[in-house]
Amino acid sequence: MLSEGISKKVAVVQKGEITEHIIYQKLSRVMKDSNNKEILLRISKDELRHYNFWKQYTKREEKPNWVRVWVYYLISKILGLTFSIRLMENGEGRAQIIYRQLATNLPEALGIAEEEDKHEDELIRMINEERLKYTGSVILGLNDALVELSGTLAGLTLALQSSRLVAMAGLITGIAASLSMAGTEYLASKSEETGKAPLRSALYTGVAYIFTVLFLVLPFLIFTNVFIALAIMLFNAILIIIIFNFYISVAKDLLFWRRFSEMAVLSLGIAAVSFGIGFLVRELLGIEV
Repeated sequence: MLSEGISKKVAVVQKGEITEHIIYQKLSRVMKDSNNKEILLRISKDELRHYNFWKQYTKREEKPNWVRVWVYYLISKILGLTFSIRLMENGEGRAQIIYRQLATNLPEALGIAEEEDKHEDELIRMINEERLKYTGSVILGLNDALVELSGTLAGLTLALQSSRLVAMAGLITGIAASLSMAGTEYLASKSEETGKAPLRSALYTGVAYIFTVLFLVLPFLIFTNVFIALAIMLFNAILIIIIFNFYISVAKDLLFWRRFSEMAVLSLGIAAVSFGIGFLVRELLGIEV
């Protein structure tokens, strides 16, 4: 007979297992790829087996957390299956603590925790998701746009000192560069045997570049004070770096802070140098706008 405190902890774990069983089952039903569907069904069955294991101690049914079910389902539709699953697994710190606490009274708990960690990680690595195949193309577009355009806009800010002129020059430069980068990625993918479709690689690179250009130029279209616009542009650049690196670190199980710091230092460093160049060019050429 379990104590009241242990019973409550078991009930929490049991609810988590049935919730994840429903999530994986729901995702498998809308999955077109047969391999991914099979993987999701296998994980779903494991979660149901764990739920039934805990049920023998609580002697009652637990209802799934439907809010959590729908949140992760929507995340998977918007940001991808792998990201959704890894985010869900990374958020299970509380469950792991409870497993270790339960192991004192129920040694089987530790075995189930280890099985979930190892088995589910192996299955997740087997998932074949198209958008992750083209991560390199997205990185190319985002990184080049951040580095080149943040530097260009910083330089133009001091050289021109007009938000509209900076926005116009930034858009022209950015759009032309995005087309050039997409073309380069198309030729590179076509000449290399990477297993990626050249046109699709080019599309991912071009779209990532254009999106970054628009987000960086937007402050110069909204604010008339060119220095306020520059500050917000730099904030937007940091925001893009944070969001993108968080996505990649979760989806590909990589370290966040190292990737973020490298990208941020590179983009802001080049922006600072370009700002100085803009000042020198303005002074040397005696340009007044």
